Amino acid sequence: MDSYIRIDGWKANIRFSSAHVIPEYEKCGRLHGHSYAIHAKLYGEKDEKGIIVDFSIIKHHLKMIADHLDHYILIPGNSQSISITDENNQITLNSLDKIYVFPKNDCIILPLSSTSAENLAHYVLEELLTKMENEIHLTKIEVGVDEGYGQGAFISKEL
Repeated sequence: MDSYIRIDGWKANIRFSSAHVIPEYEKCGRLHGHSYAIHAKLYGEKDEKGIIVDFSIIKHHLKMIADHLDHYILIPGNSQSISITDENNQITLNSLDKIYVFPKNDCIILPLSSTSAENLAHYVLEELLTKMENEIHLTKIEVGVDEGYGQGAFISKEL
């Protein structure tokens, strides 16, 4: 029988603040930001010590992911709605007939079609899976990304 452990990003301080645009939605097509929190549930069998996985390991990995995204402009590198130019240490973003120019060091171009909460949850899940590849006794991982308290998206993957 599988058990699970749960990490609440708000309470565990696994948070990041970032800006983005989602041009597929008029209101969200304007540059705006959120204070995000990352949550996780990890399912699996308990080991000989009686634990599924050490909380501190999971929290460390999630915090590293959050820190990587913190205080950056998140840009979807695979978007069909945004054009991106990378020149002279600047990122130029053309979205909904608006042109934004940002210092390159203030941006992270993510391998996503959109920086929605749903896609950010997928990104965090894939990053966590990479970091957790040695945890072979896990059977399922669920990750959530909130765009503010009480509003977020979750994704899960059977292992």
